[in-house]
Amino acid sequence: MKKLVGILLLGLIMIFATACSNSSTGNKENGGKFEPKKAIEITAPAGAGGGWDTTARMAAKIFNDEKIINQNIGVVNKPGGGGAVGWAYIHSQKDPYHLFVASPPLLLVPLNGQSKYDYKDFTPIANLIADYGAFVVRADAKWNNLNDLFEDMKKDPSSITVVGASSPGSMDHIQFVKVAKAAGVDIKKIKYVSDQDGGALTDLLNGSADVYSTGIAESVEQVKAGKVKVLGITADKRLEGDVISDFPTAKEQGIDATFVNWRGFFGPPNMDPAALKYYEQKFKELNDSKAWADIRMKNGWNEYFMGHDEYIKFLDQENKSMKALLDELGLAK
Repeated sequence: MKKLVGILLLGLIMIFATACSNSSTGNKENGGKFEPKKAIEITAPAGAGGGWDTTARMAAKIFNDEKIINQNIGVVNKPGGGGAVGWAYIHSQKDPYHLFVASPPLLLVPLNGQSKYDYKDFTPIANLIADYGAFVVRADAKWNNLNDLFEDMKKDPSSITVVGASSPGSMDHIQFVKVAKAAGVDIKKIKYVSDQDGGALTDLLNGSADVYSTGIAESVEQVKAGKVKVLGITADKRLEGDVISDFPTAKEQGIDATFVNWRGFFGPPNMDPAALKYYEQKFKELNDSKAWADIRMKNGWNEYFMGHDEYIKFLDQENKSMKALLDELGLAK
């Protein structure tokens, strides 16, 4: 009887051990390696046509076209709340088949109290690019450079209206504030207007606003059409490319400030290490491909790759810097 009980116990132990070794959410298959078994979804936490959407769709296209990832990759748009709607959606996902693209608003929006989720609530995978801000005025505006503009703003900051597509305390606002502060403007008195419904450029062109704080890519076609001029950009040196090589930096105008619109990819909270390693390697392959280099050149993006560990350190430092600016503006929560 004791022998029979011992055999039964041994059998139960073996069954339990086998079950444990085989239990998996799909990310610990093949000896701890992750291979996606179904389609992958990338969320752009905004509407179509903006920087997040373009980056997500171009990354998905290259992943598919170059067969870097052998599963279909789709992009969904989750606009609202300056990104907060999309982040809440991703936070509810528990499998490694949901990724999202992010940039400075993932720091700024939570810091100013508009989202309960921040970068620490997700899994940073890799950063890919650096984009930069552009400060745009109508073609017939009296200012021809940033110093002209900021001299007037030093006299009366609130007499000049700055419009952007992000909320107060988010990216379009903060990139302008950072450069204006370095130029000696009282940033607490800057009049910033948010138009998140796609009308910021119209506000500039119809005279409702004087300056448009935006991304470089968003200004190119209007410059080509002769409707606007770019007074300065937030890169540390001039960029290469059609039209954009003509855009002067703030630094070359004697204003010691830059603003990097870093853009990279994140996963849901607590992503399995095997899945994280897989995606980190695949984004590195994407970054190193000629097809992605062509996308960067076309959009005026600079290469700015960081893997998981480096990305976390970078985000921690950026978060401190952004919080300091928001504290000064009285917008930090």
